[in-house]
Amino acid sequence: MEDTAAHKQQVPSYLDLLTVHRVELVNGIRNTECILDNLLQSGYFTAEDKELVQKNKIRHDKVREILDIIYSKGHEAAEYFVHVIYLAKEVYPELQDWIKAIKYQPSEHLVRKPVLLTDAVCQYSEKLRRQLKRETKFVTSYVQKEDILLDDTYTETLMELINAVNETEGSISHLEDLFNDTGVINEDAETVFVTGDAGVGKTILLQRLQNLWSKGELGADIKFFFKFRCRIFNSFKEEDKISLRDLMFKYNCYPDKDADEIFSYIRQHPASVLFTLDGFDEINIDCDLNDIPDISSPFDPTHPVVLLMNLLRGNLLKNSRKLLTARTGTDLPMGMVRKRVTLKGFSKELLLQYLKKFFKNGAHQTLVLTQLEANPHLCSLCSVPLFCWIIFKCYDHLQSTCSSQCLSDYVTLTDIYLLMLEVFLNRSSKAGLHKRNNSQSETFKAKRGTLMRLGKLAKEGIESSNFIFSQEQITAAKISEEDLQLGFIKTAGHYNGCGNQSTYEFLHLTLQSFFTAFSLVVDEEISARETIKFFTGHVPHGRQQQTLGPSVTCRHSKRSSRKYLLEFREHVQLTVFFLCGLLCKTKIGFLKHLTCQRRVQKKRSALKSYLVGCVKTHMINDFYQMCAVPRFKWLFRCIFEVQSKEVARLAAKGICKDCIKFTYCNIYSADCSAITFILRDLQKTIALELDNNNINDYGVKELIPCFSKLRFIGLNVNQITDDGVQVLTEELIKYKIVQFLGLYKNQITDIGAQYVSTLIVECPSLIKLAIGYNKITSEGGKMLAQAVQKSKTIKQLWMWGNQIGDSGTVAFADALRNHPSLKELSLAANGISTEGGKSLAAALEENSSLKILWLTANELDDEAARCFADALKVNWSLQALWLVKNNITLLGANSLIEALRENSSMRELCLKSNKISVEEATALNAEQRVVF
Repeated sequence: MEDTAAHKQQVPSYLDLLTVHRVELVNGIRNTECILDNLLQSGYFTAEDKELVQKNKIRHDKVREILDIIYSKGHEAAEYFVHVIYLAKEVYPELQDWIKAIKYQPSEHLVRKPVLLTDAVCQYSEKLRRQLKRETKFVTSYVQKEDILLDDTYTETLMELINAVNETEGSISHLEDLFNDTGVINEDAETVFVTGDAGVGKTILLQRLQNLWSKGELGADIKFFFKFRCRIFNSFKEEDKISLRDLMFKYNCYPDKDADEIFSYIRQHPASVLFTLDGFDEINIDCDLNDIPDISSPFDPTHPVVLLMNLLRGNLLKNSRKLLTARTGTDLPMGMVRKRVTLKGFSKELLLQYLKKFFKNGAHQTLVLTQLEANPHLCSLCSVPLFCWIIFKCYDHLQSTCSSQCLSDYVTLTDIYLLMLEVFLNRSSKAGLHKRNNSQSETFKAKRGTLMRLGKLAKEGIESSNFIFSQEQITAAKISEEDLQLGFIKTAGHYNGCGNQSTYEFLHLTLQSFFTAFSLVVDEEISARETIKFFTGHVPHGRQQQTLGPSVTCRHSKRSSRKYLLEFREHVQLTVFFLCGLLCKTKIGFLKHLTCQRRVQKKRSALKSYLVGCVKTHMINDFYQMCAVPRFKWLFRCIFEVQSKEVARLAAKGICKDCIKFTYCNIYSADCSAITFILRDLQKTIALELDNNNINDYGVKELIPCFSKLRFIGLNVNQITDDGVQVLTEELIKYKIVQFLGLYKNQITDIGAQYVSTLIVECPSLIKLAIGYNKITSEGGKMLAQAVQKSKTIKQLWMWGNQIGDSGTVAFADALRNHPSLKELSLAANGISTEGGKSLAAALEENSSLKILWLTANELDDEAARCFADALKVNWSLQALWLVKNNITLLGANSLIEALRENSSMRELCLKSNKISVEEATALNAEQRVVF
């Protein structure tokens, strides 16, 4: 009996709690409907009770009425009232501290009782989740009827943070990291800006992000997720105006009730909102983004583009989050950019992951990989996820219809797209590709009418920068339901919530560009002159000049014809690229069944003349601009795709500088084929810088024909593994002309270090080597050190950011002793402690060649510092010693400074970020050569 009484005393009296905290509850409960609905459905309230509460007009009075009725219902009703507040956290966030304060724990009989979130805000959030889950569950395949689960096919791509000066700041491993504080450029901005080439995976990345949020698996604290495709803004007319509220609700998911209440909540809690905006570069309005007027009212209707820009600036819904995608080269004012991210496609490892997801059968995986390895360029194209998907899909179809067909027969991207079209066209044929006695050209000839209709529609869209087509445009182009079923065009869905008819778009921008090129080549009414004229300054950026505000007028730039090829938007660049591929000499026979061969020859001649003009204008007259100018990437691509040795030789002849610099240009492994196509005709040796791209091992293989021309090779930050290093070093050893090799920040292990060690020994021309920030341990460090010891010519070795430790450092100390040529050595950030430091210091006493030694970010202490001090008393050839970020105290600093008094040749001793206080550093500042 005593135990029962004690237990009753431990159970709180919820009626007493509601009485004591009545004022707090009356002021804190902002939503009465959720509580009323749950009390009613659980049987604690009757319909008459709810009606009695709702007769009150003021919210506070409604809460008081609820509490009064609960008092009359008893303890269990009071406990359930608290239970609703406890479970409906999203509805009553302001009362969660109160729940914690009263230390509420649900009784056993309430744990199983459901609580309905009938709050309009929560219901709308759930509706958004359901809709996004439904829309993002599948990935549209090349045939609309063959949708596949996103979870079964999605493979991560390389994502890298980029700082304000286009330098790589590291990779992003998880989608949630897009929204953290790592790599922030502007803390006051709110837009994460993601860029990448066409087909690299920007849209699928957003789909994955949306899908994760819909399933509650996105770590970011997001309550509302609004997605837009920027193409939508092209559908608005000049006079159209819209409010932020309508833009969000009508063009996403309209609330079932209380839209005003939901919008009010969103304005009060902007941090709970995430916008994703896909394809910023596809807005075909050409104006200075900085001139768009500021708008701060979320209620006033304005032009949608003005609305968008003010949302990105943070003038509207400040503190909401935005993720904006665009193609490489698209500019966004830095004041709007919180974070910059670039997508770099598949690395070799990610490509293998995708291969295993796409082909479930192990035998098929092996066959595909074998065929890819047989054609390095084809394998290189697979670095771009879209091209990889097309290649795999075509291979899958070929294997099911004609197992003898080999993908390695296909050389260029145009070949792959022609194969894809052939697969599309044969989908409707019962024979399929079984009867390969029907040539590719005959297959195309049979469907020429369909191809021409699609080509005309694509061309009209490219001309006006239009990627969305209405039903009226589809009908006007005479595109039939049968044409649509081929899969080239897909339904884009409704663009607003008002029941508008469906719109259409090509499967991908690259396919629309391909069809445009096809139309330019095959349409006999388009002359050679008109074909070239299409992309030499007569393709407008937008439909018409538009006024976006009281002081903003969009304008179109007037560009010189040859300059325009290399600077206009990517969809036109892609069209030129595919035009080059279709007018390649090997395609003449294919095209003769589709159009007049004489006209094709004229168009080919006109294109070659145009490319020759581009080469003369940009590579001969102003080649200095080639350094770090991405437009030259397109020129190289076009020359390769047209497969003209004549133009390639002219381009090679036009390389009058000693260095080609393609850093930070989104160069993929497939682009190395284009670079090789031109450089193989060089009559001299040059330097080639490809730092901060994504060429990976396949790109290294594509560069093999170039290595006999390269004395300077920059391959830093390129996802290169030991396999690529093996190919690279074996080739360089053949020619023995390389002087500098940059392999910084790749994925090289001790195995790769062994290959590089062989290069150091067998290639006396090598004087500079950068191999920092890889995965080299003490074993690799020892091999490299032994190679340096044998080399009599190596002058600079940068090894920072590996993990060679003390044992690897001891090996480098042995290499330093009496070394005749080594002038710069960096062992920064290599896990070196006192023992390693002491061995290096001892080696310096027997060295007279080294000028600079970097030992930043290690674990050197005062004992190591004393040893270096002793070395400086003997070694007068060393000019700079960097001991930044170590464990040196005032004691060690004094030893070094005392040594400097005897060493007048030492220029700089850097001791920043050690265990030396500001006051201590100030006291020691008399020695100007010491930097604290």
